[in-house]
Amino acid sequence: MSQSRSKSSRNAEKSFNPAPDQPNQHGFVPNSRMSRRAMLWSLGGLALATPVAVTWWSGRTPDHDAVKLTVEEAFARAQDGSLTLIDIRTPNEWRTTGVPLSGQPLDMRRADFIAALDEITGGSRDAPIALICARGVRSARMTLALQDAGYSQIIDVPEGMLGSGAGPGWLETGLPVSQWAGSSEGSE
Repeated sequence: MSQSRSKSSRNAEKSFNPAPDQPNQHGFVPNSRMSRRAMLWSLGGLALATPVAVTWWSGRTPDHDAVKLTVEEAFARAQDGSLTLIDIRTPNEWRTTGVPLSGQPLDMRRADFIAALDEITGGSRDAPIALICARGVRSARMTLALQDAGYSQIIDVPEGMLGSGAGPGWLETGLPVSQWAGSSEGSE
């Protein structure tokens, strides 16, 4: 049967199956394939790198132009009543480290977060509100969200409770905390 093939079909076959180490019509060398082991290592590396990249990207602190305070400044202003300090971390975090003295715990995951914040601030969207979280990432994100919601004086405390690139944080600085009583206040 191979003798009965036409010359054009043999030429077409050659164009799809070039000689070893010869580029095909698209410039690829078909016989320079990756070994199965190399492909599995590449896919394995990609599978390991993807979660790391996603974690790194999701953990980045967003940029914003809101006022930023050190933990010492936030504590002093919360003590003198010139701002409301809101700890937006979770109840588990409050149990572990306590809540900043003069701070109000309010879990940022609450479905009624805005209503609860309005209740704390008396409904004023112009009241100075400082946000603190563990390391400044969530407070930066919430700063942007609250600005979008119409709050005009949102202040970020980027050091957070545990410290960040912005500074050592509330606990390391030795600022006072109160133990969270575990009431329903601040959580759903």
